[in-house]
Amino acid sequence: MTQLRKTMLEELQRRNYCQTTVNGYLKIVAAFAKYFNRPPDQLGPEQIRAYQVHLFDERKLNARTVGHHTAALRFFFCKTLKRRTPLKKFRIRRRRAACLRS
Repeated sequence: MTQLRKTMLEELQRRNYCQTTVNGYLKIVAAFAKYFNRPPDQLGPEQIRAYQVHLFDERKLNARTVGHHTAALRFFFCKTLKRRTPLKKFRIRRRRAACLRS
């Protein structure tokens, strides 16, 4: 286990995240790093935006799932690395479903 992964795991456990969320967040950050073939602490906002495009366009994930991935990356950068990166701009806006009335 790398030091970064251990630190993120400790931060998640310290904040009492459920085990399912912990496992998911760790996998998401690992997939993010693997996609760019670099350690996640060497990546930043530009790569987050590119990864979101990849998730939407290539993996065909829905907005809720991409939002979950973004939350995991936001946790990693803000809580684990303690960066002040303005990640709010990476929130995913969901489209409201049209209501069909009979």
